Amino acid sequence: MSVKIRLKRMGAKKKPFYRIVVADSRSPRDGRFIEELGYYNPISEPKEFKIDADKAVKWLKDGAKPTDTVNSLFKNNGVLEKFEESKKA
Repeated sequence: MSVKIRLKRMGAKKKPFYRIVVADSRSPRDGRFIEELGYYNPISEPKEFKIDADKAVKWLKDGAKPTDTVNSLFKNNGVLEKFEESKKA
């Protein structure tokens, strides 16, 4: 089973709001997921991003692959740095 960390779209038409979830790669975008890690709101000013970094690092250690968008969000907010530090320790 291939596990991904990806965005699940919520909100209204033209007003997206995303939840960051861990899901099987075969499940639909807004379908079943394993665990919710946080959320991302690109509409608010400044852009809102909240994540449980410890859970995210745990899933990355277990082999979950973030999508390109989630990967860039993780880079910008220091989650990948925390993951690299935990790999060295």
